Amino acid sequence: MTIEIKVPVLPESVADATIAAWHKQPGEAVERDENLVDIETDKVVLEVVAPDDGVLVEIIHQEGDTVTAEQVIASFKAGGAATETAETSTDKPADTEDSNDNLSPAVRRLISEHNLDSSAIKATGKGGRLTREDVQEHLDGAQKVSAKAPAKAAPAVAVQVAAGERIEKRVPMSRLRARIAERLVESQHTSATLTTFNELNMKPVMDIRKRYKEQFEKQKGVRLGFMSFFIKATVEALKRYPAVNASIDGSDVVYHGYFDIGVAVSSPRGLVVPIIRDADLLSMAEIELKIRELGGKAQDNKLTVDDLTGGTFTVSNGGVFGSLMSTPIINPPQSGILGMHATKDRAMVVDGEIVVLPMMYLALSYDHRMVDGKESVGFLKTIKELLEDPSRILLGI
Repeated sequence: MTIEIKVPVLPESVADATIAAWHKQPGEAVERDENLVDIETDKVVLEVVAPDDGVLVEIIHQEGDTVTAEQVIASFKAGGAATETAETSTDKPADTEDSNDNLSPAVRRLISEHNLDSSAIKATGKGGRLTREDVQEHLDGAQKVSAKAPAKAAPAVAVQVAAGERIEKRVPMSRLRARIAERLVESQHTSATLTTFNELNMKPVMDIRKRYKEQFEKQKGVRLGFMSFFIKATVEALKRYPAVNASIDGSDVVYHGYFDIGVAVSSPRGLVVPIIRDADLLSMAEIELKIRELGGKAQDNKLTVDDLTGGTFTVSNGGVFGSLMSTPIINPPQSGILGMHATKDRAMVVDGEIVVLPMMYLALSYDHRMVDGKESVGFLKTIKELLEDPSRILLGI
């Protein structure tokens, strides 16, 4: 029986999508629920899986084609047998081909970037599947071996490039990157953005984390990171300055009585901002678990539209990449975004004496149409005070 393979129903507000990658070619045998194709929207990557065991007969729309919801993109024969060519081809080892087809997009991309043989990597995932951690561990091991090996003269490689030639490579912008560009320009054009700064002594938070991290991980099953402290402090500051948690809708101001905090994270596709919903109702451990869950989904391109939709305020940590100071751009229609940065030892004057403290610059970009300077400075000062005396977070003072 021949079955039409169609584009899934697209998320609300998404008009069309792009064929990102076909994982099977016509004539290849496919197992039920095996991923056939990745379809990229400006928010998420959708996987279209095989409806049954069978054979992919024809691909109607190739990689890079723009498609719409429920459009037919391929035909599939349930219960069919692979063609002679697919069964007997010796272009690639069968085991490698099959294993690559079963990998997640993030793992496939990592293997492709480093030109690895997946069959040579020890798999520890469920059902013997290869995980991103397996590949990274394999790479780390190879780097250690390379570092210990005696240096050898690199063989001469002949590269024929015309004198004075400057090579360029032109590739189409991904949908996510195009959407990010659109949103950033929209933010600059539609909001009156200002940024205020403050500096934070991270020693109290670092001392608490050092003291309790082993006990916390043992009892809660998750590592204690710095982000949960910042989110807790952010929620308390938003309660005191509700305008920073509000948004503008036309000529109306919408004050949100809930706290859905967006956390900016990097993914193989670019920057994404998954949402931690009702962050005020979550414990430190629950926040850390949610961050770990969303971060893993971002790396594996498994974030759903619901994971990325909404949000009343955003926290971005450029410090993980070494940024010392920046002016983060607001994620519209939100009114503010908190920028965290790298923690550096600096000489500070405390009680008339110079001491060395681990300091972080904090930045709050805010929409001046909605938030006044007094509120923005007070908001950032509140976060500073809460984190420099974390007992305030527990006491709510």
